[in-house]
Amino acid sequence: MDTIGHFIDGKRVAGTSGRETEVFDPSTGQPTKRLALASKAEIQAAVDAAKAAQPEWAATNPQRRARVFMKYVQLLNDNMQELAELLSSEHGKTVEDSKGDIQRGLEVAEFVIGIPHLQKSEFTEGAGPGIDMYSIRQPLGIGAGITPFNFPAMIPMWMFAPAIACGNAFILKPSERDPSVPMRLAELMMEAGLPKGILQVVNGDKGAVDAILEHPDIAGISFVGSTPIAAHVYAEAARHGKRAQTFGGAKNHMIVMPDADLDQAADALIGAGYGSAGERCMAISVAVPVGEETANALIEKLIPRVEALKIGPYTDSESDFGPVVTKAAKDKILGLVEKGVEEGAKLVVDGRGFNMQGYEDGFFVGACLFDNVTRDMEIYKQEIFGPVLSVVRAKSYEEAFSLPADHEYGNGVAIYTRDGDAARDFASKVPVGMIGVNVPIPTPMAYHSFGGWKRSVFGDLNQHGPDSIKFWTRTKTITSRWPSGIKDGAEFSMPVMR
Repeated sequence: MDTIGHFIDGKRVAGTSGRETEVFDPSTGQPTKRLALASKAEIQAAVDAAKAAQPEWAATNPQRRARVFMKYVQLLNDNMQELAELLSSEHGKTVEDSKGDIQRGLEVAEFVIGIPHLQKSEFTEGAGPGIDMYSIRQPLGIGAGITPFNFPAMIPMWMFAPAIACGNAFILKPSERDPSVPMRLAELMMEAGLPKGILQVVNGDKGAVDAILEHPDIAGISFVGSTPIAAHVYAEAARHGKRAQTFGGAKNHMIVMPDADLDQAADALIGAGYGSAGERCMAISVAVPVGEETANALIEKLIPRVEALKIGPYTDSESDFGPVVTKAAKDKILGLVEKGVEEGAKLVVDGRGFNMQGYEDGFFVGACLFDNVTRDMEIYKQEIFGPVLSVVRAKSYEEAFSLPADHEYGNGVAIYTRDGDAARDFASKVPVGMIGVNVPIPTPMAYHSFGGWKRSVFGDLNQHGPDSIKFWTRTKTITSRWPSGIKDGAEFSMPVMR
């Protein structure tokens, strides 16, 4: 069985800590690789390589940095099939879904090709007598990213592409569940012309995260994961004087108004609720039909669609979704489904007994559909992160609006309606970071910024788009005056521009 080490100073290296874990194929439930877990010494080796390489990279003119990403985008396209199959073998999602994962990361790499323009700043000539004033954006130095299992290509690229384009070196700590694609992404960056030491991949667990948080030479940290850990990472980063953006959990609602196209809404709920086995931070996990007539009609359309979903291994191109990532994830999902039944929700499609011949040990969970869910139930309050859709019936638009408005998470929300006034009011007033109007998964394109509100995010700046350039740089403002025309003598009053 192969052992995956780390990617430090431009090459793969073996782990030296003596600690390892297993990487599984979720379809079979069997281990396929071993993964070395980093010690503080290995984090230090990555920092040393980054520290040596970063000044020269920061001094490289931005168009040359952009050319690396031009080549990188081409390499990602050339290697798309290989990357997607590798990703699916460790995550479990279908190959087509994995291609989407890679594509949405690739689009951020495309965005940062514009870094010569994106990193430009401001200049004022004649701000005062003989005085010019200008601002520049300079890289932080060394950044780090801690990424989750559910998007092992997209989220790392969301982090390292803008960080590196801005002139930083970057240390990536990916999930232990599916580490192979992040390692290949680093190799392809080297093939694209990135100098060694600028992108490192250090595999590990909590020990590696703690070492990153504590290291004095790491200036900025980006994190995606659960809300409790996001809050912890943000607090620890601040305690150690680091800039941080940390993204946590979600409970994304879709409001279905009485005037909505119910076939369109039902299809959207199926894709957004069950795609990737629900293991998406932007998955729609709560449908909110407004009015009993709307609710009954929507349920009638959903049931046959949910029952017709095809679940299978990533190797089956006909599968709608595959297994969840681990046995622990499967057990948690099934436990929450049981809890929903106990609390009185109506399980109208029961996927608990799903079993696939030939894959009995795989981490498969059948699609579940709940009706008559209420806001006090655990299946409503918690992020299930599985193929489970809950229907919460609302009597009015105001009641429907209150559900996402009052929930602790504020990542994404959607409304399906033909009424422009209702859609505009909803989008303007709902306290959620990303809004879809007749769009089920409102993940912004790479040139806009991604991020939620409330306990879905900690920090002021979001991922990709303009916010990413601000996050991975610091502003320096210079006020300059040259000797000609300066009168002699000290000035003791507060300087002003007259």
